Amino acid sequence: MKLKLYSKGAAQEVTGSRHYLEIEDKTLQIDCGAFQGKRKESEDKNRAAADDIGNVDAVVLTHAHFDHCGMLPLLPKNGYRENIYATPATRDLASLIMMDSANIQARDIEFLSKKAQKKNEIFSAEPLYTEEDVIAAQNQFVTLSYNRPLYILPEVELKFYDAGHILGSAIAYLTITGTDGTQAEVAFSGDLGRKNKAIIKDPEIIPNPDYLVLESTYGNRLHEGFEEALEKLKNVVNAAAERNGKVIIPAFAVERTQELVYYLHLLTDKKEIPEIPIYVDSPMATNATAIFRVHQECYDKETNDAFIQHHENPFGFNALKYTSSVAESKSLNDIKGPAIIISADGMCEHGRIRHHLVRHIDNPANTILIVGYMAGNTLGRRILEKQKEVRLFGEWKKLRAHVEKINAFSAHADYSEIREYVSNLDLKKLKKIFLVHGEPDAQKNLQKVLLELGVKEVEIVKYGESYTLST
Repeated sequence: MKLKLYSKGAAQEVTGSRHYLEIEDKTLQIDCGAFQGKRKESEDKNRAAADDIGNVDAVVLTHAHFDHCGMLPLLPKNGYRENIYATPATRDLASLIMMDSANIQARDIEFLSKKAQKKNEIFSAEPLYTEEDVIAAQNQFVTLSYNRPLYILPEVELKFYDAGHILGSAIAYLTITGTDGTQAEVAFSGDLGRKNKAIIKDPEIIPNPDYLVLESTYGNRLHEGFEEALEKLKNVVNAAAERNGKVIIPAFAVERTQELVYYLHLLTDKKEIPEIPIYVDSPMATNATAIFRVHQECYDKETNDAFIQHHENPFGFNALKYTSSVAESKSLNDIKGPAIIISADGMCEHGRIRHHLVRHIDNPANTILIVGYMAGNTLGRRILEKQKEVRLFGEWKKLRAHVEKINAFSAHADYSEIREYVSNLDLKKLKKIFLVHGEPDAQKNLQKVLLELGVKEVEIVKYGESYTLST
């Protein structure tokens, strides 16, 4: 049996996951993500990839983050008519994220078209995809719950295992049987989560694969413990409240926002932080939270014990308010006294968070709390690095606000947690690990860690390069 692996995204970089497995005369695609980062670079990369999507026989989606699902609407647009396999929660969240992207693209094109008209310039650009393309992609989803085997090609059985990364996230485990009778088991980690995260279950240990395609986002970093993170969150909120300042938190609308709300709810209930106003200023986060409430099958025991058994909503309490309209969002700038504002986008390159930053970044009473990964060359990374000045809406603003970071809220396993996870596998059977979804320094360190663990071979996947898998 001939098996080949190659990647056209998230190869020696963190975003834009697109991985392919050639199985004799068929091609299986794992994830179809958009590149995220600096606006112009992201636009150029995504447009360059647009015509190269769709010529496959089946598609598997590991989870609903934009860098894994954001280009799915290009599949039907480019003629793909087969199925897209995902868990039920992933299907619902991905639909929300894709539609939001289509709306943003339409607004951007309209704005740029009007701008060109005023200058008497020709403007012919179109969105990468439209709402109609999103609907077409939605119609091609086939949902598969965890631990339920399904043949997605005559040669390929798929089984999802909980990745513990976000709601509905999955490790895709493929059992492949060739026409010659040979067999291979190949697992794609998607993004691997962490033990003891709020709301969702721990990463599930998979059977023993022959090959593992493994993410490496935090391959050279260690996270804080969750208890330490809660203590730090409490201290950040209390310190800002004492200064009569605001805590501005850039957070992705899916998973990170819900996790923060969950922890703030716990701290408020325990009276470890004052009951100050908490605002979730992101329509998509509000909609995503509604999806979180529906998919209680993904909750861990702690969430059920703390909230569900008592018929209490973990994502709603007195101090918490969800904004929807632009007018409500703007009104937050006039709030006097301490408050917490959670807003998207997580890397500060788009969305309402930029409007809150431009109003609050130069006030030393305020705190900007970083709770997730910030890609290079993004505004979020520059804030994290505490650069003296940052550019917002064409204006240079002095960074006078406090900047704090809590690593433990990351949804990605660090290198110690990845090492522990891999140690549960049969390393004698495991022929090779392929590292994707990581920056070069992180991948080199994780490669060293895994080789020291006893993994026979660890390959860092390069963009477009093919790797033969022996059976």
